[in-house]
Amino acid sequence: MADAPDITLWLDSARNGDRAALDRVLSTLYQELHTMARRQLSGQHGYTLDATALVHESYLKLIGSGGNARFEDRAHFFAYAASSMRSVVVDYARSRLARKRGGDLKRVADIPEEIEGGLRLDENLLALNAGLDKLAEADERLAKVVELRYFAGLSELEIAELLQRSERSIRRDWQKARLFLLAAMQED
Repeated sequence: MADAPDITLWLDSARNGDRAALDRVLSTLYQELHTMARRQLSGQHGYTLDATALVHESYLKLIGSGGNARFEDRAHFFAYAASSMRSVVVDYARSRLARKRGGDLKRVADIPEEIEGGLRLDENLLALNAGLDKLAEADERLAKVVELRYFAGLSELEIAELLQRSERSIRRDWQKARLFLLAAMQED
């Protein structure tokens, strides 16, 4: 990952309104975001959403608040980036499935333990998104772990470092969140 002290300083400057500092953060972390996007979209051949498009759409969401994006620290930046990627991927899947099926979306409950094969842009993604909204209402911390793991493609160790928690606690959070989401998806 990029040099954390520089990123933290740039984030501080960006928080104080320095647009150039925010641009430095985004350009420095662009490759990391692109790597995350590529990992998540692996195996999705034949779709118009590729890693570059995902990063660019996410970037627009990151700065879309009139340039008023404020990130407290590196973890906050990546959490926001994961949330932006989630939003873009879900919107894409929703639009694609609506065109494919004339709007008839069915939900199938499945959350793989490992996300090695990348995100599947199907009904499961939409069901997961709805379940994740419910999880965020119940426990924001667990929802953040899911976003970082599932939508940003970070490992438990990377999430632990970003959130300054132990890898073991992140693993427990992931398991709790996964159980919650499976139950929520089966309800629907």
